[in-house]
Amino acid sequence: MWTVLDRTICFVKRNIMAYVSYDGTDFHGWQAQEGIRTVQGVIESALQRIFKKHINVQGAGRTDKGVHARKQVITFYIPPSSIDVEGIKHAMNANLPEDIYVWQTMEVDESINARFSAYKRIYHYYIWQDEDIDLFKRKYVWWFPHPLDIEVIRRSAIYLEGEHDFSSFRPMKDDKKTVRTLDRIRIILYPHCLLMRFEARSYLRSMVRTLVGTLVNVGRGIWEPERLKWIVDARDRSQAGPTAPPNGLFLYDVLYPKRPKNAD
Repeated sequence: MWTVLDRTICFVKRNIMAYVSYDGTDFHGWQAQEGIRTVQGVIESALQRIFKKHINVQGAGRTDKGVHARKQVITFYIPPSSIDVEGIKHAMNANLPEDIYVWQTMEVDESINARFSAYKRIYHYYIWQDEDIDLFKRKYVWWFPHPLDIEVIRRSAIYLEGEHDFSSFRPMKDDKKTVRTLDRIRIILYPHCLLMRFEARSYLRSMVRTLVGTLVNVGRGIWEPERLKWIVDARDRSQAGPTAPPNGLFLYDVLYPKRPKNAD
């Protein structure tokens, strides 16, 4: 069970959770890397300016270069301090660039970890389906002005749901364990825009973007829906579709067993 702590003065380290949005266009992914602009690196630099020491940040999702987040969840420990959680939020935003924004902070039990405590991560992928691109959306969608059969995509997505070895949807040299459980895929059509929504506890690197590229191939009529089962069983990256561009992908939400008070 989660415990949200409400205190302004404490004598032990404090575990802070924050909800963060960012435009991934100018970031080389989430994970901190020496000499490269990353989301984690920029947030840790801001916290160091505030607390005058290095603060390690845990993120719920390790987004790739160019991928955005509506709601990335982070946790970090800070030293004893009289600053309240609202003050931490304002201090962080004052020290962060304009392409990252902290929109909620709270103090949680020290056992809570943004990455390991999460039970579901939801990603949205947006495909702009119009012969003309909206200039102001081009950084946040994949512009694909070719016809797609939405019902065929929905039928084929069924073959991807559930527990599978997703080796066919990972980078060639990625040696992680490859069995994952994809809880649900939703295909939603809006005016001019197709949304693919993916729900799972965890994913392989670039897995969502490869799933999108594969589903698009089916929607274009290049493959029959039943080929998806064959691709999964093949466990061979060369058999799946292309990796969709990063700019259409958003880490949309992260779910935990019990949400703290006042959390959205």
